[in-house]
Amino acid sequence: MADGADTSGKASWKEATKAVRGGQMRSEFGETSEALYLTSGYAYESAEQAMARMKGEAPGFVYSRYGSPTCEMLQQRLALIEGAETCRLAGSGMGAISSAILAPLKSGDRVVAATALFGSCRWIIGNLMPKYGIETVFVDGADLDAWEREIAKGCQLVLIESPANPLLDGVDIAAVAGLCKKAGALLVVDNVFATPILQKPLEFGADVVVYSATKHMDGQGRVMLGAILCDSDYMKEVYDPYLRHVGPAAAPFNAWVVLKGLETLKLRVDAQSASAARLADAIAAHPKIAAVRYPHRKDHPHYAIHKRQMTSGGTMIALSVKGGQDAAFKFLNSLELVDISNNLGDTKSLACHPSSTTHRALTDEQQAAMGLDRSWIRFSVGLEDPDDLEADLLRALNSV
Repeated sequence: MADGADTSGKASWKEATKAVRGGQMRSEFGETSEALYLTSGYAYESAEQAMARMKGEAPGFVYSRYGSPTCEMLQQRLALIEGAETCRLAGSGMGAISSAILAPLKSGDRVVAATALFGSCRWIIGNLMPKYGIETVFVDGADLDAWEREIAKGCQLVLIESPANPLLDGVDIAAVAGLCKKAGALLVVDNVFATPILQKPLEFGADVVVYSATKHMDGQGRVMLGAILCDSDYMKEVYDPYLRHVGPAAAPFNAWVVLKGLETLKLRVDAQSASAARLADAIAAHPKIAAVRYPHRKDHPHYAIHKRQMTSGGTMIALSVKGGQDAAFKFLNSLELVDISNNLGDTKSLACHPSSTTHRALTDEQQAAMGLDRSWIRFSVGLEDPDDLEADLLRALNSV
């Protein structure tokens, strides 16, 4: 289990090759598909070896809460794809994100976060952290003056999503990273919507990148998993002790499923992004649409940021239906092909009403602060034929 920069030439591989071959380890049987190691513990050749492994003085595995060969393969593959020195897994996306933002902090610290975040992330920062004496403040992610003002007051950690859940807001990662460097703050970026195929926050100066691998990395709605990526020294100093003792461990089976999902990640994301761009254009002028947000459409309020940071517009669309929640629900209930679900990044197209589901824990005032009202639908574009998806969306809109 070695951390550190890759020197074997694998770093020069193209994305598709990294997603198929990265981190591959074969047993003595020479299997072509990665092996699944379902074990909770490991046996040692001697008491001395057990002591050396537990002290970190000898290579090898000691307990599956700490790591397993299957999880290690996935960690190495994700680090290679992301361009990070190292990676650690957690049992879910929120397990990874909560660990990434809680492990570095202590009572008396201060956190600055973008207003537009996934509902559970908002809850942790707005409700949980203050209970432990951590000061928190939210700012408009696109307002660089607000970022500069609040970060300059002093903070230890900054959390952003870009594109953000659910309205695909953009944050200038490089600009915020520069402010964090001046203040000595850790910048954590949730990169779930963009995926490492379309955007690499570390290249823009982020310190830590987190994922719900439940989404595009699995991509087929099967398992829960999360990932934290950063440099090796910070991982060993801050995250490894936290992950070992708190225990948000990833199951080897889930890691194996995501390993296989990664093999088609680029193919899926590229195809889904192409369909999403087409569908956003197809519905934008419909008379029942109040607004459409797609990162690479020029009418997106943060188009310039997304165009600079993302190689394509991604797989997600946000659309506002005229008539509020009643019209939004009628639209959702009229869909025949697309499923109503709060998941995303699946091969199946999925749509949800964020205000009443993923962000329901936020007050109307908190939702309004991030631009969310009850007219909005979050749409995750899958791998169905785009002709069929367009017909389904237009039929549902016509029914409103």
